[in-house]
Amino acid sequence: MIKTLLLLLFGGLKFGKLLTTGGTMLLSLVVYASIWGWRYAAGFIALLFTHEMGHFIAAKQRGLNVGAPTFIPFLGAWIDLKEQPRDVETEAHVAIGGPLLGTVGAFAVYFAAREYDSKLLLAIAYSGFLLNLFNMLPMSPLDGGRVTAVLGPRIWFLGVPLMLGLLAWRPSPVLFIVVLFAAPQLVKAWRYDKNAPENQAYYGIPAAKKLEYTAMYLGLTGALAVMTYEVHEMLGAVR
Repeated sequence: MIKTLLLLLFGGLKFGKLLTTGGTMLLSLVVYASIWGWRYAAGFIALLFTHEMGHFIAAKQRGLNVGAPTFIPFLGAWIDLKEQPRDVETEAHVAIGGPLLGTVGAFAVYFAAREYDSKLLLAIAYSGFLLNLFNMLPMSPLDGGRVTAVLGPRIWFLGVPLMLGLLAWRPSPVLFIVVLFAAPQLVKAWRYDKNAPENQAYYGIPAAKKLEYTAMYLGLTGALAVMTYEVHEMLGAVR
Protein backbone atom coordinates (compact mmCIF):
# COMPACT_ATOMS: atom_id res chain seq x y z
CA MET A 1 0.00 0.00 0.00
CA ILE A 2 2.80 2.44 0.93
CA LYS A 3 4.60 1.69 -2.34
CA THR A 4 1.45 2.46 -4.31
CA LEU A 5 0.99 5.78 -2.48
CA LEU A 6 4.60 6.77 -3.18
CA LEU A 7 4.15 6.04 -6.89
CA LEU A 8 1.00 8.19 -6.93
CA LEU A 9 2.83 10.96 -5.11
CA PHE A 10 5.76 11.17 -7.49
CA GLY A 11 3.42 10.89 -10.44
CA GLY A 12 1.48 13.84 -9.04
CA LEU A 13 4.59 16.00 -8.86
CA LYS A 14 4.34 16.48 -12.63
CA PHE A 15 1.22 18.59 -12.26
CA GLY A 16 1.11 22.09 -10.81
CA LYS A 17 -2.02 22.19 -8.66
CA LEU A 18 -1.75 18.53 -7.78
CA LEU A 19 1.67 19.30 -6.35
CA THR A 20 0.22 21.73 -3.84
CA THR A 21 -2.97 19.86 -2.95
CA GLY A 22 -3.06 16.28 -4.17
CA GLY A 23 0.71 15.85 -3.89
CA THR A 24 0.99 17.19 -0.35
CA MET A 25 -2.14 15.26 0.63
CA LEU A 26 -0.58 12.04 -0.62
CA LEU A 27 2.67 12.86 1.15
CA SER A 28 0.78 13.29 4.42
CA LEU A 29 -1.10 10.06 3.76
CA VAL A 30 2.16 8.17 3.26
CA VAL A 31 3.65 9.56 6.47
CA TYR A 32 0.55 9.00 8.61
CA ALA A 33 -0.09 5.56 7.11
CA SER A 34 3.41 4.43 8.05
CA ILE A 35 2.56 5.17 11.71
CA TRP A 36 -1.17 4.51 12.15
CA GLY A 37 -2.15 2.51 9.08
CA TRP A 38 -3.68 3.78 5.86
CA ARG A 39 -7.35 3.49 6.88
CA TYR A 40 -7.00 5.77 9.89
CA ALA A 41 -4.65 8.06 7.95
CA ALA A 42 -7.13 8.40 5.09
CA GLY A 43 -9.98 9.24 7.47
CA PHE A 44 -7.92 11.79 9.36
CA ILE A 45 -6.78 13.52 6.16
CA ALA A 46 -10.36 13.53 4.85
CA LEU A 47 -11.43 15.43 7.98
CA LEU A 48 -8.48 17.81 7.59
CA PHE A 49 -9.56 18.42 3.99
CA THR A 50 -13.16 19.03 5.12
CA HIS A 51 -11.93 21.59 7.65
CA GLU A 52 -9.87 23.44 5.04
CA MET A 53 -12.70 23.39 2.51
CA GLY A 54 -14.81 25.16 5.13
CA HIS A 55 -12.27 28.00 5.05
CA PHE A 56 -12.14 27.84 1.24
CA ILE A 57 -15.93 28.11 0.84
CA ALA A 58 -16.19 30.92 3.40
CA ALA A 59 -13.42 32.88 1.65
CA LYS A 60 -15.15 32.43 -1.70
CA GLN A 61 -18.43 33.65 -0.16
CA ARG A 62 -16.68 36.92 0.68
CA GLY A 63 -15.12 37.24 -2.77
CA LEU A 64 -11.54 36.66 -1.60
CA ASN A 65 -8.90 35.22 -3.91
CA VAL A 66 -7.99 31.90 -2.35
CA GLY A 67 -5.87 28.94 -3.41
CA ALA A 68 -6.31 25.22 -2.81
CA PRO A 69 -5.28 23.59 0.49
CA THR A 70 -1.70 22.56 1.23
CA PHE A 71 -0.90 19.70 3.61
CA ILE A 72 2.19 19.34 5.81
CA PRO A 73 2.59 16.17 7.93
CA PHE A 74 2.09 16.81 11.68
CA LEU A 75 1.38 20.51 11.07
CA GLY A 76 -2.01 20.00 9.42
CA ALA A 77 -3.10 22.01 6.42
CA TRP A 78 -4.02 25.53 5.32
CA ILE A 79 -5.51 27.39 2.40
CA ASP A 80 -3.55 30.00 0.49
CA LEU A 81 -5.30 33.32 1.06
CA LYS A 82 -3.95 35.40 -1.79
CA GLU A 83 -6.07 38.34 -0.67
CA GLN A 84 -6.33 39.30 2.99
CA PRO A 85 -9.70 40.10 4.67
CA ARG A 86 -10.63 43.78 4.58
CA ASP A 87 -12.09 43.83 8.10
CA VAL A 88 -12.28 41.68 11.22
CA GLU A 89 -15.81 40.47 10.44
CA THR A 90 -14.62 39.01 7.12
CA GLU A 91 -11.65 37.43 8.90
CA ALA A 92 -13.95 35.88 11.50
CA HIS A 93 -16.28 34.56 8.79
CA VAL A 94 -13.42 32.82 6.98
CA ALA A 95 -11.94 31.54 10.24
CA ILE A 96 -15.08 29.94 11.64
CA GLY A 97 -15.90 28.28 8.32
CA GLY A 98 -13.17 25.67 8.88
CA PRO A 99 -14.17 24.43 12.35
CA LEU A 100 -17.85 24.63 11.41
CA LEU A 101 -17.61 22.35 8.36
CA GLY A 102 -14.94 20.28 10.11
CA THR A 103 -17.33 19.64 12.99
CA VAL A 104 -20.07 18.59 10.57
CA GLY A 105 -17.60 16.13 9.05
CA ALA A 106 -16.61 14.76 12.46
CA PHE A 107 -20.28 14.29 13.39
CA ALA A 108 -20.88 12.43 10.10
CA VAL A 109 -18.05 10.01 10.92
CA TYR A 110 -19.30 9.70 14.51
CA PHE A 111 -22.81 8.73 13.43
CA ALA A 112 -21.37 6.25 10.92
CA ALA A 113 -19.26 4.77 13.72
CA ARG A 114 -22.36 4.30 15.90
CA GLU A 115 -24.36 2.90 12.99
CA TYR A 116 -21.74 0.29 12.02
CA ASP A 117 -20.24 -0.20 15.50
CA SER A 118 -16.81 0.70 14.10
CA LYS A 119 -13.94 1.39 16.50
CA LEU A 120 -11.88 2.75 13.61
CA LEU A 121 -14.51 5.31 12.62
CA LEU A 122 -14.96 6.28 16.26
CA ALA A 123 -11.22 6.94 16.55
CA ILE A 124 -11.30 9.03 13.37
CA ALA A 125 -14.29 11.01 14.67
CA TYR A 126 -12.41 11.66 17.92
CA SER A 127 -9.44 13.03 15.98
CA GLY A 128 -11.82 15.33 14.09
CA PHE A 129 -13.47 16.70 17.22
CA LEU A 130 -10.12 17.16 18.95
CA LEU A 131 -8.54 18.84 15.92
CA ASN A 132 -11.35 21.37 15.62
CA LEU A 133 -11.48 21.97 19.38
CA PHE A 134 -7.75 22.75 19.45
CA ASN A 135 -8.23 25.19 16.57
CA MET A 136 -10.83 27.06 18.62
CA LEU A 137 -8.28 28.20 21.22
CA PRO A 138 -8.64 32.02 21.40
CA MET A 139 -5.15 32.74 20.16
CA SER A 140 -4.05 33.91 16.72
CA PRO A 141 -3.10 32.41 14.28
CA LEU A 142 -5.48 29.60 15.32
CA ASP A 143 -9.04 29.86 14.02
CA GLY A 144 -10.41 30.67 17.47
CA GLY A 145 -8.11 33.67 17.75
CA ARG A 146 -9.25 34.98 14.39
CA VAL A 147 -12.92 34.58 15.36
CA THR A 148 -12.61 36.15 18.81
CA ALA A 149 -10.68 39.05 17.27
CA VAL A 150 -14.11 40.64 16.72
CA LEU A 151 -13.84 41.58 20.42
CA GLY A 152 -10.38 43.08 19.90
CA PRO A 153 -6.95 41.44 19.57
CA ARG A 154 -6.21 41.61 23.30
CA ILE A 155 -8.70 38.78 23.75
CA TRP A 156 -5.85 36.54 22.57
CA PHE A 157 -4.20 36.76 25.98
CA LEU A 158 -7.00 34.52 27.29
CA GLY A 159 -5.48 31.76 25.20
CA VAL A 160 -2.06 32.05 26.84
CA PRO A 161 -2.82 30.05 30.03
CA LEU A 162 -4.68 27.45 27.96
CA MET A 163 -1.70 27.01 25.64
CA LEU A 164 0.74 26.89 28.56
CA GLY A 165 -1.46 24.27 30.19
CA LEU A 166 -1.38 22.15 27.04
CA LEU A 167 2.39 22.48 26.83
CA ALA A 168 2.74 21.35 30.44
CA TRP A 169 0.30 18.46 29.96
CA ARG A 170 1.36 17.18 26.53
CA PRO A 171 4.51 18.96 25.28
CA SER A 172 5.04 18.49 21.56
CA PRO A 173 6.95 20.14 18.69
CA VAL A 174 3.64 21.13 17.06
CA LEU A 175 2.56 23.10 20.12
CA PHE A 176 5.92 24.86 20.27
CA ILE A 177 5.56 25.82 16.59
CA VAL A 178 2.09 27.25 17.28
CA VAL A 179 3.55 29.26 20.17
CA LEU A 180 6.30 30.61 17.88
CA PHE A 181 3.69 31.78 15.37
CA ALA A 182 1.48 33.20 18.15
CA ALA A 183 4.23 35.24 19.82
CA PRO A 184 4.33 38.06 17.19
CA GLN A 185 0.54 38.24 17.27
CA LEU A 186 0.58 38.67 21.05
CA VAL A 187 3.14 41.46 20.71
CA LYS A 188 0.84 43.09 18.16
CA ALA A 189 -2.10 42.73 20.55
CA TRP A 190 -0.09 44.27 23.41
CA ARG A 191 0.68 47.31 21.27
CA TYR A 192 -2.89 47.58 19.99
CA ASP A 193 -4.29 51.11 20.00
CA LYS A 194 -8.05 51.09 19.53
CA ASN A 195 -8.00 54.80 18.63
CA ALA A 196 -5.64 54.37 15.68
CA PRO A 197 -7.52 55.06 12.41
CA GLU A 198 -6.40 51.80 10.79
CA ASN A 199 -7.58 49.81 13.81
CA GLN A 200 -10.90 51.61 13.91
CA ALA A 201 -11.38 50.79 10.23
CA TYR A 202 -10.48 47.11 10.64
CA TYR A 203 -12.07 46.32 14.02
CA GLY A 204 -14.98 48.74 13.89
CA ILE A 205 -17.96 46.44 13.39
CA PRO A 206 -21.48 46.68 14.90
CA ALA A 207 -22.06 45.29 18.40
CA ALA A 208 -24.67 42.91 16.97
CA LYS A 209 -22.01 41.28 14.79
CA LYS A 210 -19.67 40.94 17.76
CA LEU A 211 -22.46 39.23 19.72
CA GLU A 212 -23.27 36.95 16.77
CA TYR A 213 -19.71 35.69 16.36
CA THR A 214 -19.21 35.38 20.11
CA ALA A 215 -22.32 33.21 20.35
CA MET A 216 -21.20 31.05 17.41
CA TYR A 217 -17.75 30.70 18.95
CA LEU A 218 -19.03 29.68 22.38
CA GLY A 219 -21.67 27.32 20.96
CA LEU A 220 -19.26 25.56 18.60
CA THR A 221 -16.48 25.34 21.18
CA GLY A 222 -18.89 23.95 23.77
CA ALA A 223 -20.23 21.31 21.36
CA LEU A 224 -16.70 20.27 20.40
CA ALA A 225 -15.60 20.06 24.04
CA VAL A 226 -18.57 17.84 24.93
CA MET A 227 -18.09 15.54 21.92
CA THR A 228 -14.33 15.29 22.41
CA TYR A 229 -14.88 14.20 26.01
CA GLU A 230 -17.74 11.82 25.20
CA VAL A 231 -15.94 10.07 22.33
CA HIS A 232 -12.76 9.84 24.41
CA GLU A 233 -14.77 8.06 27.11
CA MET A 234 -16.31 5.74 24.50
CA LEU A 235 -12.87 4.80 23.20
CA GLY A 236 -11.69 4.19 26.76
CA ALA A 237 -14.63 1.85 27.38
CA VAL A 238 -13.85 -0.02 24.14
CA ARG A 239 -10.25 -0.58 25.25
